[in-house]
Amino acid sequence: MQLLCCTPMFADVILPLNLPQVLTYGVPVDLHHRLRVGMRVEVALGKNKQYAAIVERLHHEKPQAYQVRPIRAIIDEQPVVTEKQLQFWRWVANYYMAAPGEVMQAALPAHMKLAGETRLQWAGDDSIIYDWSDAAHKAAEALRSRQELTISELREIVGTYGFAAALSELLEKEAVAINEALESDYKPRREKVVRLADIYSEEKELVKLFDQLSRAPKQLQLLMAYTELNRKQHGIVKQQELLERAQASAAQLKALTDKGIFIVQEQNVDRLPDNAGVTAQEITFTSAQQAAYDALNKGLEEKNVCLLHGVTGSGKTLLYVSKILECLAAGRQAILLLPEIALTTQLVRRLLSYFGSELGVYHSHFSNNERVEIWEKVRRGTYKVVAGPRSTLWLPYSDVGLIIVDEEHDPSYKQRDPAPRFHARDAAIYMAAMHNARVILGSATPSVESLYNVQQAKYAYVPLKERYQGAALPQIQVIDARSLAVVKGIGIKLLTPELIDAIKSALQQRRQVILFQNRRGYVPFMMCTSCGWTPKCRNCDVSLTYHKSTDKLHCHYCGFKAPVMHACPYCGSEGIAGKTYGTQKIEEEIQQTFPDARVARMDVDSMRGKNSISELFGKLEKRKVDILVGTQMVVKGLDLEAVSLVGVISADSLLTFPDFRVNERAFQLMEQVSGRAGRADGNGTMLIQAYNTQHPVLKWVRDHDVAAFYRNEIKNREHFFYPPYSRIIRILFRHAQEEKAAAAAQMMADGLATVPGIVVQGPGPAIIPRVRNLYIREIWIKCPRDNKLIDSLRTFLKAQRQHITATKGYTSVQVAFDVDPM
Repeated sequence: MQLLCCTPMFADVILPLNLPQVLTYGVPVDLHHRLRVGMRVEVALGKNKQYAAIVERLHHEKPQAYQVRPIRAIIDEQPVVTEKQLQFWRWVANYYMAAPGEVMQAALPAHMKLAGETRLQWAGDDSIIYDWSDAAHKAAEALRSRQELTISELREIVGTYGFAAALSELLEKEAVAINEALESDYKPRREKVVRLADIYSEEKELVKLFDQLSRAPKQLQLLMAYTELNRKQHGIVKQQELLERAQASAAQLKALTDKGIFIVQEQNVDRLPDNAGVTAQEITFTSAQQAAYDALNKGLEEKNVCLLHGVTGSGKTLLYVSKILECLAAGRQAILLLPEIALTTQLVRRLLSYFGSELGVYHSHFSNNERVEIWEKVRRGTYKVVAGPRSTLWLPYSDVGLIIVDEEHDPSYKQRDPAPRFHARDAAIYMAAMHNARVILGSATPSVESLYNVQQAKYAYVPLKERYQGAALPQIQVIDARSLAVVKGIGIKLLTPELIDAIKSALQQRRQVILFQNRRGYVPFMMCTSCGWTPKCRNCDVSLTYHKSTDKLHCHYCGFKAPVMHACPYCGSEGIAGKTYGTQKIEEEIQQTFPDARVARMDVDSMRGKNSISELFGKLEKRKVDILVGTQMVVKGLDLEAVSLVGVISADSLLTFPDFRVNERAFQLMEQVSGRAGRADGNGTMLIQAYNTQHPVLKWVRDHDVAAFYRNEIKNREHFFYPPYSRIIRILFRHAQEEKAAAAAQMMADGLATVPGIVVQGPGPAIIPRVRNLYIREIWIKCPRDNKLIDSLRTFLKAQRQHITATKGYTSVQVAFDVDPM
């Protein structure tokens, strides 16, 4: 809407802070014609604290509650956030009960979130000899030498102890001036690029040049290398690449530059690989895929959301690719959501063969600078298809036509901490509605909620029950873990004789093996065999995990590390032993049992490097790894032709977690990991080690029976009023004093007792009652699926939180809401 400059203009802006609402600033008259929704602006809050805020709305309504301050400056030439993005942010903030600033913090790449950094400039008189303290002298010398330092840089030089006194001394003697500035951390990459002089753009002149250089072989080699690179890279030839390709020196290049043949310039270059020139592959469906594709088209005509239920290895990716190609042909954008970064590595190579330079990938392994460049390529429309995990939804799309949520059941789609605690699958469905797009939810083990929505005729449903080219599903055996006693005498503690024999057989056939254990580390917890004492984290109420690689005890919640204890500090006994085991311990036992096998591990600890996952995939595909040991990471999307055996080391640990979704999670994990075996030829086997071999989930997994699992699970959910029959809101109360967290939780519970129609459980301690020295209490609310009731409950909860945190003595209590917890 066009706003007139003759009347005062105001802007509602989102600050990157946990504030309950947007703030309104005045727009100076000289900025009226330039300012647009979605731009970043520089604003002050408090005492000279500056922030880069996003303009959410422009209007003429002056706030009455507070004095309006003016916007200081406009940062951008064009909006960096679209109006549809802002609409999406508002929905996420409202539905998941997050502050607008928390959504902004999650959505924007780090280098787009400018922040004020206090800079200290040297203002002393070099002709005066100051009487400094030791710390102030050190600070003054650093400032005199460099003229300007940030507060953090000066603190690092002087040290934390004595820093405040030193700064005070510098200020008192007027030796420094303070400058607050907003600066972007984003810096474009600049490299030297080479181009031919314009005269040689004509073919006859270029031919003459080749003839002239025929007697200078090194210079001719440079010209030939340039021609080859120029053809492949569409006119951008980097100096370093040219020298490497021609095996020439900088001096030889300079000789051609001095002759006016080459021109060397420094310019901004893309950090992201250029995938132009990729030739699209032809798609050929099997009869089962064709039938599913036809049903998918029909389903998406009737419903906005379709559940594609395809067994593991059925070739769902080909259907995704076909639907994306249709979307691009209609001139619209497509999003492919994946639950894990690990999935992108292998899948992206396949997608590149279809989409080339139109494909973008977005995830946390990219640097902050790279993420800014991806953001801009999506905003400009360079990337028409974007693949990645849940953060992919935050990018600035203009016209989305299709969103695919692969492995839609996966709990990784739920953001847990920090806020906004959104679920990417559900948020994707809302985003699709905004853009009038269609959604495909794909999974071999759909979530109970999605199957229920099919049953209620909210979603279309397409089954794909046959593996690609008719390969058989793996045979599954449940092994009684009591047989471990047979091999205990020869030092084997984790692998049953049946699993050992199966691994031997697979290795003899030169096939690969995957072993799954959902615990990382070497020993998940240690215990004194005399008194039962276990070493715990000093900051969190959790047992410490022993990691052999560091020979230390680690906390997986706060990162605390402690030395290994050989004697119990409680009773003095030296009988401290490891209980249960993690992936590191399994890797060690496998190496001892199969010394000639090449073993690799895939878990959070071993995959920390930027290229760790892609390097491991490369080794697996080249069959340089015989046995892969891993956590949930091995469950998700690995597509390896040579894997014939999968082993689940401890099914009991999956079936005993205190959560209403425990059976669903266990079924999904085991069914998914079984799908890694026999994908190419159907010759696959999975062995499940368990003590409770009669557990019903094991029978459903053994029979690949999703329908039986769902019938049983939905009956239990209805009986106990759990989702999908209710909506759940979890409220967390954190404080350094246990009694304060408990009292705040009780205040909320007392308020909730007045709200009709809901079920309140708690307050009580969280499963992990203390993390990072904060005690945690929680309340669970079950609410009927009534939108009006849920909306009024949200309003009540926000008001109640504000009341609690405004009460004297409770201002430092952290109250967080988790809507639809997973």
